[in-house]
Amino acid sequence: MISRGRTGSILVTGAGHGIGRATAELFLSRGWRVGMYDVDRDAVTQAAAGRPGAVCGELDVRDPAQWGTALREFCGDGELDVLVNNAGVLASGPFEEMSADVHRRMVDVNVTGVVTGALEAYPYLQRSARGLLLNLCSASALYGQPTLATYGATKAAVRSLTEALDIEWRGAGVRVRSLLPLFVDTEMVSRDGRQAASVAHLGVRLTPEDVATAAWRVVHERRRFPSGPHRPVGRQTRLMATASAVTPGWANRLVVARLAR
Repeated sequence: MISRGRTGSILVTGAGHGIGRATAELFLSRGWRVGMYDVDRDAVTQAAAGRPGAVCGELDVRDPAQWGTALREFCGDGELDVLVNNAGVLASGPFEEMSADVHRRMVDVNVTGVVTGALEAYPYLQRSARGLLLNLCSASALYGQPTLATYGATKAAVRSLTEALDIEWRGAGVRVRSLLPLFVDTEMVSRDGRQAASVAHLGVRLTPEDVATAAWRVVHERRRFPSGPHRPVGRQTRLMATASAVTPGWANRLVVARLAR
């Protein structure tokens, strides 16, 4: 846990837009040193311009070499307090109507990118007395979503990775957490999630700033016992997470099937 009155260093992927940008800007506004990295170099350059404490650069999260460059650029030989594995891509629609390349890109960015980031950042997080790996997961990981099949599967993988590393890295003093928002008002959802039936049924009720605030809370939360590593974001997701944990699988399946109509 990091004291609310104390600043630190945080690297955010996918920081050029949406949740990543909102998270980076929140921490910058509160005096943190922030690494803003994105595959869209122009976007992070613009976002970081004139911001004391901001360091920006291009990063394709699928590439270990680019991760190494970004971490050395931002951390040098030092430590990293927080890595926010935020970068992700979304495609929605009938599973069989999307090309293999579209499915593969989601797996490569959403899973391989998160795994690679965790692996490359571990030595820097371990050096910090308060290291935290924060993965952006999704309520789509709670139960497989029709028209979001591969996207949900990638987020289920992130959820499982978070659970495993939360236990595995405890001895090294590195906390591992995930955020699980439902649909967030970002370009990714409005553009790439428009064919997801559950978007129409559940609506888009979260803003990038809501998720950024949740990230701030996780970074500064006091240790809770017993407590799992996942943090639902928003009332809808909290209700869904609670319900999915206590209701039988067949009931969850019926609910998801109804939302997919």
